[in-house]
Amino acid sequence: MTERPAQRTPNRQLAALIAEAGFSNAGLARRVDQLGLEHGLDLRYDKTSVTRWLRGQQPRGTTPALIAEVFTRRLGRRLSAQDLGLDACAPVYAGLEFAATPEEAVDIVSGLWRKDSGSHAELRKIAFTPAGLVVPSRDWLIGRADEKVARGEPLARIPVQGRPTAVPRQRSQGERGPGQKVTGGDIAALRSVGELFRSLDDMYGGGHARQALVRYLEHECEPMLRGTYGEQTGRRLFQAAADLTRLAGWTSFDIAAHGLAQRYFVQSLRLAQAAGDRAFGSYVLVTMSRQAVYLAHGREAVQLARVAQQGVGTSAPPVVQALLHACEARGHGVLGEVRACTASLVRAERALEAARPGDDVPHWARFFDEAQLADEFGHCHRDLQQFRAAAQHAERSLQLRAPAYARSRLFCRVVLASARLGLGELDQACSLGAEAAGAAAEMRSVRAVEYVRDFERRLEPYRDAAPVRGYRDKVAALL
Repeated sequence: MTERPAQRTPNRQLAALIAEAGFSNAGLARRVDQLGLEHGLDLRYDKTSVTRWLRGQQPRGTTPALIAEVFTRRLGRRLSAQDLGLDACAPVYAGLEFAATPEEAVDIVSGLWRKDSGSHAELRKIAFTPAGLVVPSRDWLIGRADEKVARGEPLARIPVQGRPTAVPRQRSQGERGPGQKVTGGDIAALRSVGELFRSLDDMYGGGHARQALVRYLEHECEPMLRGTYGEQTGRRLFQAAADLTRLAGWTSFDIAAHGLAQRYFVQSLRLAQAAGDRAFGSYVLVTMSRQAVYLAHGREAVQLARVAQQGVGTSAPPVVQALLHACEARGHGVLGEVRACTASLVRAERALEAARPGDDVPHWARFFDEAQLADEFGHCHRDLQQFRAAAQHAERSLQLRAPAYARSRLFCRVVLASARLGLGELDQACSLGAEAAGAAAEMRSVRAVEYVRDFERRLEPYRDAAPVRGYRDKVAALL
């Protein structure tokens, strides 16, 4: 790649950090190239490139941000390009940073909304990076709620003698702009919109209305965050924004835009900290853990669930405690850790049993009921190849689960099909699999399709059996 002419001053900051990280020049170059690939960039740096940087040459484009991210991951603390003695530049894709202030958090997340609502198709191709989970989860765990989130009314401009004052543009009725006061009705509207999009996601998949949600965040939520509000209203506003941002990440996850989803989750976590809502922050970490489970990063999934548990302690309602323990169990299940998985499931079951009618359960945790717990048991037992138990729990979940949770019912039906297959009940397994494939064809959900594909891979040893041939004939035109 073409570089700028070398500067005269050696870069001692970069040299010191290379020594601290224990990198060789070739090792640093290789890591920068690998990180570039995660962002869809084809870089060709080598040890000679690093030697030039050490002599004072400035790398072009987004490379300084990539180098800074390499050191951030290695050393476990946030570093900027300037910390490395390099020219400042915008991050390759903002979103994995855990902002220092609420203002910075609003800048980062609103930039993400704007990019995603436009025609930035490459944003949805960014790779998921397990290393990108470490710093945000740690910063959330050790961090505290921001002392101040309120934004005051803009100061009136004092006219100077002989100089005309600017006259603000008159907005049409109902139009919102920066500086406008946020009301309780605004926040209620955000929550109602969240419920609407959540219902659409549960029933039809994340791809159905994801872009509409992102545009709503850009055009309605961002102006509110840049408006004026007191402390109490501000905390509620940040919580509602965190909830919608998590949902944008969840719908991105559902269409397999995993790197983008990861960035939404990190920013939702930071907004939750600004809201002072520790319990919701734990829910965001649970969501990140579920993505890690789906992508087979079991160790990271367990760590995220444990950070969530540590972050709320015993103060969370029993239903939330059950959710956190069940999430840890899923990570252990992916890793094949039978005893640890069983222990987490038992803790989840006991926590849910401790819940009482009338408990103050956050709106985002109300989905976690007996049907959901049975679903978690079914997934775990399937992953541990305990097929009889998996079938029993999956059947119970399907009996209890409301039809509105169509995608969750589809997932559970595939778990049941896989369990029946593991028990040698080929006819029943194929029948259940065909039902799931039919449901997946009605949704815009990559995860739904992938669940069905996973079942089909499990069918491969039986491909010549009559029930499997019949299954393939049924679903050939569906997906």
